[in-house]
Amino acid sequence: MTGEGSNILAEGALAAPDRVRSRTDGGVYLDLRGLEIAPLEGIEDDRLSALARILRGLAFTAVDGAQSGHPGGSSSKAEMVLALLASGVLAFDPLRPKHPGRDRVVWSAGHCSPLFHALVSLVYECLRRHGVQVPEALREAITWPEDLARFRRYGGPSGHIESAIALADVCTGSSGHGLSAGLGLATLHHSCGLRTKVFVIGGDAESEEGMSYEARNLASKLGLDNLIVALDYNTFGIDGSIGEVLPVPYQGHWSAFGWNIIEVDGHHFRELVYAYRMAAAGFGNGRPTVILCHTLKGKHYGRLEGTADSHGTPLTHGEYAELMKPLGFEVSAEEGKTPENIATVLAALGAEEAEHLLRHLETARSRVADEPRLVEVLRAALPNRPLADYSTITRPEALPPELVFQEGDRVPTRRASEAWFAWAMQRCGFFWVGAGDLAKSILTGKAEEVYGLLSRENPLGRGIRFGIAEQNMAMMCVTMAGDTLPGGFRPMTAFASYGVFAVMMANAVRMGLISGEVNPRSRGFFILLAAHDGPETGEDGPTHHGLFWMSLYSAYPGIKVYKPLDANEAVEMLFHAASRRQPVAFSVVRPPVPVFKRGDGVPPAREAVNGAYVFKPYAGSGRRKLAVVVCGGQVMANVLAALPELERAADIKIVAVTSPELFEELRREDPRKAEAVFSDDERREALAFHNGWKGFLYPFLLPADYDRRGYGIDHFVRSGRPGEIYAAAGFDAAGIREKIAAHLRR
Repeated sequence: MTGEGSNILAEGALAAPDRVRSRTDGGVYLDLRGLEIAPLEGIEDDRLSALARILRGLAFTAVDGAQSGHPGGSSSKAEMVLALLASGVLAFDPLRPKHPGRDRVVWSAGHCSPLFHALVSLVYECLRRHGVQVPEALREAITWPEDLARFRRYGGPSGHIESAIALADVCTGSSGHGLSAGLGLATLHHSCGLRTKVFVIGGDAESEEGMSYEARNLASKLGLDNLIVALDYNTFGIDGSIGEVLPVPYQGHWSAFGWNIIEVDGHHFRELVYAYRMAAAGFGNGRPTVILCHTLKGKHYGRLEGTADSHGTPLTHGEYAELMKPLGFEVSAEEGKTPENIATVLAALGAEEAEHLLRHLETARSRVADEPRLVEVLRAALPNRPLADYSTITRPEALPPELVFQEGDRVPTRRASEAWFAWAMQRCGFFWVGAGDLAKSILTGKAEEVYGLLSRENPLGRGIRFGIAEQNMAMMCVTMAGDTLPGGFRPMTAFASYGVFAVMMANAVRMGLISGEVNPRSRGFFILLAAHDGPETGEDGPTHHGLFWMSLYSAYPGIKVYKPLDANEAVEMLFHAASRRQPVAFSVVRPPVPVFKRGDGVPPAREAVNGAYVFKPYAGSGRRKLAVVVCGGQVMANVLAALPELERAADIKIVAVTSPELFEELRREDPRKAEAVFSDDERREALAFHNGWKGFLYPFLLPADYDRRGYGIDHFVRSGRPGEIYAAAGFDAAGIREKIAAHLRR
């Protein structure tokens, strides 16, 4: 065993070799429970215990006032989070809580918001009592004690943790997602040569979530020794003991992946502080560390102490008033006195305890490096790369040859995203690309190879092999994109799977979008590459037909679905996405589709960025006019094949759709231009064709006409070649011709 952590162990604080061992899997195991640990300078157990009592008092009072919340896990983690602040290893400045040089903290146990808001309010109350002027500009990042009276009420402290507040860097609440988010941050900073630590505060039941398995695996494989998980091992989930679900010894869920493991009494400050210091110092083995904190769920929470029911069940007000007495607080027996009860708890905060916490906060502040120095660290770590982020990516007036596809050729649109990613990677030092074990199929490999795959041997790589782990991949990437590096550099991520599997990533994407909504500074740019869209993977059968995935992402605020018709449009829309700096779910297809010829009335591919454009105007033949709305490159090819015969009966205008949401924006921002593309009058008569969920084109039809004039594929189709699938669905040239002709006959 080597490394600073092992040196701490050897320098006299511990003498218990039977509690220490190196494992054959490469990790280190330590058991500190019950050992005689020498006093640690600056750590006053009595002061910290008094602060923990106040912390619980504030958390319990917030829950009582709301008669809602999660007291059990909040109480069991009280010493864990105080010890982190007191440990001397956390870099955090309360007056610059979002300084890019801070360590990142992820509350994977996002339901423990009573504890979180109590902790933040205690920190700033101590500063206030010491006469420190907290800038008004920080108001949105702070919970004050008096705010706890409005816990879980509109405008008050939220019911789950949000990243706008100090000491939280990710919005959390979906169980098991926080570890993947922490892994994303650890990956980001480690691969930039920064020494940022990422602390994840989690619960044991979360490890039942499949994506936490994916995260534990990849964290160890990548050698992320800057990732430290403080795990509340209270043995309960919501429904009961975790033993009802997890069939093997709990430590095995970490040792199996080669993590360093430190076991402590989660209510013992000296053990906790010692564990944090060893974990932060590292053991020289390039592995992440989990601190298994043995705790009592609902500690001091009356009759629910030590039970699963303490998880999210508030006690009655009378029971709350009684349990507060042993903690030393004579709160009001009358309901509705939450502000007065908060004041009662704060009255127990003595000057000595406040000053003790402030000393630890000063140590934490001193660990935050100056931003200019950190930028120099980036320069030194990435000497042969452009120190630029995606904000510098602009479309050249003349596109380079590798981003131009020959008109008349047949090219899979996945070739366009492949070329654009590789081009962007060479111009952006903060771009990460990966796929769910599908790089050879989706074609992310060229971009991955520019700086190589991220690994222990290549820690500054930009390609990530996630394996078959879509949920972890998505949560990592949306979290990475939401962070800000020193110098203000913003990461860009692109993560890929088949469109049909994009639904598995939806909740992780949703969490990232929520973070951008409640914390605008964390609005990042990422590309969810939804490959093999439509029935183009026909031979694979319905399990791989990407027909309906866009329904989720069309509904989410903060992200848009882009569906270019050909390779040149794909390039233009990727540039457009980067310029907007808004996340996209980007559709590409596997088989070759026509690269459409432009000119002679067909607008350039750049028109695709409007979401819809006139691919072919009316001919002015004097015949009955009909607008045909088309989404999908192969659908457009089939419509064009059917067109000559159809134009004998009607004057047909073709509107190409690449993103209904972008076109809706155009309607709002430039209604005259939008009307010229597709007018309200045309909506009354138009037909719409999409090679998937027909609801995608609903904005182009009147509600009463959805079923009569909207054509899509609204069922699971059988296995077959793509052409056969199109024919069976009535989307080949003959089928489209018949549908349009039938409409004209009515």
